[in-house]
Amino acid sequence: MKIEKYSDFDMMAIDVANAIAGDLTAALQHEDRVLFAVPGGSTPGPIFDDLCAADLDWSRVDVILTDERWVPADSPRSNTTLLRERLLVNRASKARLLPLYADAPQPEDAISGLIDNLTGLLPIDVAVLGMGPDMHTASLFPDSDELVAALDSAAPVLLPVRPKSQPEARVTLAAHVLNGALRKHVVFRGKEKYQALDAARHLPAKQAPIRAVMDGATVHWTE
Repeated sequence: MKIEKYSDFDMMAIDVANAIAGDLTAALQHEDRVLFAVPGGSTPGPIFDDLCAADLDWSRVDVILTDERWVPADSPRSNTTLLRERLLVNRASKARLLPLYADAPQPEDAISGLIDNLTGLLPIDVAVLGMGPDMHTASLFPDSDELVAALDSAAPVLLPVRPKSQPEARVTLAAHVLNGALRKHVVFRGKEKYQALDAARHLPAKQAPIRAVMDGATVHWTE
């Protein structure tokens, strides 16, 4: 694990966007299509604002969220809304979005079809991950009854989860899928989260899910 600390958030956003653009460009040099996994939340927005203008062949990039709330795509709670407004614009409007939501009452009603959309596209070429102060990443929450299943190396690619701390059901990529990404960037801000990351090194993944996806990652953070 490599750790990069920045003096301010704007500098971090620019640097991370440039690093991702370089990773995607390198992957496109030897693959017909590349898979790019990204988080929701507030931190990635400024990174997406810079990244969407990157001069690369976005028409060969498949974009997928690391996780999604089970709400319609036009809901203010939807991570897909963030992608459509801040990443899939400018040059990046040519990228293909792989949805993690379908019009069904519960994720279990549609999960098999969403998994089918990923057939032949794995592993993830470039992944960006966030982290909460509770050491969750994607929707791998410590208070989720489904966490043990999501941490299993034989888990399905995508799983429904219902963390007790969250108001709605979610779907998340399994830990082994995220950890298997060829290039990984973990991005967050705040000393509290850095202290949580440091603590995670000494805890089992059941208590600190971020630990399950850290192999070879570059951590970018600022206070």
